[in-house]
Amino acid sequence: MENNIKKIAIFRALQLGDILCAMPAIKAIREFYPQAEIIFIGLAHTKPLIERFKCTDQFVAFPGYPGLPEQEFDPIGFETFVNQMREKEIDLLFQLQGNGAVVYEFLNILGAKRVVGFCQTIAQQNEDLMCYPEKLHEIDRHLALLNHLKIAYSNDEIFFSTLEQDEADFKALKSGLKPKEYICIHPGSRGKWRQWPVAYFAAIADFCKERGFEVVITGDENETDIAHELAVKMKYRPLILTGKTSLGAISHIIENAFALIANCTGVSHIAAALKTPSIIISMDGEPYRWGPKNLALHFTIDWNLNPDYKFVLRSVIEMINMNQSGLALEKPEEKERSVKKQELLH
Repeated sequence: MENNIKKIAIFRALQLGDILCAMPAIKAIREFYPQAEIIFIGLAHTKPLIERFKCTDQFVAFPGYPGLPEQEFDPIGFETFVNQMREKEIDLLFQLQGNGAVVYEFLNILGAKRVVGFCQTIAQQNEDLMCYPEKLHEIDRHLALLNHLKIAYSNDEIFFSTLEQDEADFKALKSGLKPKEYICIHPGSRGKWRQWPVAYFAAIADFCKERGFEVVITGDENETDIAHELAVKMKYRPLILTGKTSLGAISHIIENAFALIANCTGVSHIAAALKTPSIIISMDGEPYRWGPKNLALHFTIDWNLNPDYKFVLRSVIEMINMNQSGLALEKPEEKERSVKKQELLH
């Protein structure tokens, strides 16, 4: 890629986990073009997330487009958006949304001199477009695109930028939580089909209480109902922080937790980035794509292949035992062998 680029736009109008998985690539773009102005085009509510990384210079809210489900299409806002982007005279636009089935219809009218990113088929692939690789982790998928575009990168680790304000937001909750003495349980996710049964989460939460941990139920304001349903099913009383935390507060809570137990959703990527041990239950059949990559700290369970509550419980027990003793989790293939030998059922 040429280095006389003055203005870059990056399009990824998706949610928390999607953005975190793309950040290693976005950081690499920033490092490869240190003098360029970089504009991020995303969903309006992700602006604070993007700004905390300091990898971009400007945020433009995406008004939606037909065929993209993340946000309702605003025709008037879209016209304003197109004019706004054309005025910026973008030199290089990165399409990081997906395989390009819909987005090039409007990206190509934003006036960028060059549009690069993913395409659907090998026949469409050229020096600017790479055929969307289906069987890669989401982090590696975007780094593969950078390789295709000959953009160097130095690190493939997911990361999360913490701010001083995060601790202040946490202290404002007056939760009384002490570092490493609590386990976060996150029962929600954006789609109900991606949610592990609440009764199982409740049983796991009760086990954590019996092991001496405070249990903290986390989630956003849209997940209040499932949080209270979980609490009702528990024998012990948890601390419910669902709907009460800012992004900064929840990141501080996860960073200082003993562990996170959750569906495969945005907070699982925060835990991965902050190196908090986790058990992640994948309900979408794509653990290879979204599960944490550091298998020494995190264990992802593909519920579609192994719908066994006792296996999850044994994994939680092993995680607690390993991290209390300062050891790492076993690799998945080792775990499969070892759990068959153990009778650690609650």
